[in-house]
Amino acid sequence: MAEELPGAWFGFGFCGFGQELGSGHGRQVHSPEPLRAGDDVCRVSASWSYTALSCRGSSAREAERKDEPSGEAKPAQLPLLPGARAYVSPSPPFYRPLAPELRARRLVLGAEHALLLGAHGQLGHGGLEAELEPRLLEALQGVPMAEVAAGGWHSVCVSATGDIYIWGWNESGQLALPARSLMEDWNMVAEEATGLSEEASTLKTVAGDEAGAPTPFIAIQPFPALVDLPLGSEAVQASCGSRHTAVVTRTGELYTWGWGKYGQLGHQDTTSSDQPCRVEYFTNKQLQVKAVTCGPWNTYVYAVEKGKS
Repeated sequence: MAEELPGAWFGFGFCGFGQELGSGHGRQVHSPEPLRAGDDVCRVSASWSYTALSCRGSSAREAERKDEPSGEAKPAQLPLLPGARAYVSPSPPFYRPLAPELRARRLVLGAEHALLLGAHGQLGHGGLEAELEPRLLEALQGVPMAEVAAGGWHSVCVSATGDIYIWGWNESGQLALPARSLMEDWNMVAEEATGLSEEASTLKTVAGDEAGAPTPFIAIQPFPALVDLPLGSEAVQASCGSRHTAVVTRTGELYTWGWGKYGQLGHQDTTSSDQPCRVEYFTNKQLQVKAVTCGPWNTYVYAVEKGKS
């Protein structure tokens, strides 16, 4: 896969802990920048407060906050999430066998849920109750799946034919469905720009069309929803951050949407979006995206020059 291709890794988004994100200046990178680690990186894994880079030759290194004057990383327990009372544990993980009929191809973890991609194809069962045992997602039964990804509180899977299914929490538009918080932000900007009265602004928020029908905001999508990319593009890979989503297409384009406060969408700004938008950086640079991996608040992309295999 990525390790066999003559390309480079790029990063953008939050880097307040010294994560390996391009130039790494300040706390945010708003547009893709090549990683300073060089071209020997073959895999990137991103956590909330650090980034791990796997390099050719079986070497590995981490990029994280440097607290010592000498520049060496100060060893310390790192919380799993901001403000969480949970830490990485050196203890061996517990073992839990699957049902005999299940054969797992991939396991991905969200903040509070897990997804298994089986060998034959947030939970997606239509309710908000916790599930204590692995359970087949009946809404997608019979649809062969190629990829699966877990965000903070949302989930994505990509079918063998390139369709995208997504479900879970939609607070920041990470499901590519209308989000109330984004509309309220838009109305606030519009009011400041045009001097709309409070009454007019409120009317604009609740009215979704000329007929006065309310905008169908979606806070939670309990069943998998089909997401269409612009121009009918087909997906081959997806990755999720805490509240943003990134998808690679068959033609090597990158689409992102959701929470953009730290520039993790790669659109040269900090705007959030509930619509899939192509990251133009790679198109303009004549680069073909091959892989994407999201940290909670940032994004890493592997790309090659077009025409290379």
